[in-house]
Amino acid sequence: MQFIYYKNEKKEKFCSQAPQKIYGFTFIGILVVVAILGVALLAVGEVWSFARQREKEQDLLFVGGQFRQAINLYYAHTPVTSKLQPYPMSLEDLLKDPRYPSTQRYLRKIYLDPISNNAEWGLLKNPNGSIFGVYSLANGTPIKQGNFKTIYSEFTGKTNYSEWVFKFSPTLNPSSSVNSISTASSSKQFKLN
Repeated sequence: MQFIYYKNEKKEKFCSQAPQKIYGFTFIGILVVVAILGVALLAVGEVWSFARQREKEQDLLFVGGQFRQAINLYYAHTPVTSKLQPYPMSLEDLLKDPRYPSTQRYLRKIYLDPISNNAEWGLLKNPNGSIFGVYSLANGTPIKQGNFKTIYSEFTGKTNYSEWVFKFSPTLNPSSSVNSISTASSSKQFKLN
């Protein structure tokens, strides 16, 4: 804009040329849009990370339950001749029971720890070295702090994944699920005959 002064009055006279100072405004506008997109992507990444952590926790509960059930089955299938050794000495014993000449499998594979993505597990051992439980070696605070299934009620309020211990105890499960299922099915067979 150009200003022309007439007798101490200020009047404007317009030019057809655009002022040079306005060109930086577009650049600043683009920078603001990029900053807003960056903040939005950060929020999406944080939500995705939170959801992924919850998924890993669910996987840990499943895998730990598989180990717990396998130890339960190993205990329930203990032959009369080896009642002194009702627990596995290693996790590999759950893959193929060394107490039987034929193949007895209680676990399909040694699962990876979903939290640390490692095959190494913490082992709960009896004084003789036999295994009665497993736990994750991963450090970190669980997101899930409550609303566990009854068998995992002791996990409520735990502050570290290593405190989620998946153990089998015959005193907690006086009649194993395998024995109760076989007894129920055999009683039905007797009733039918």
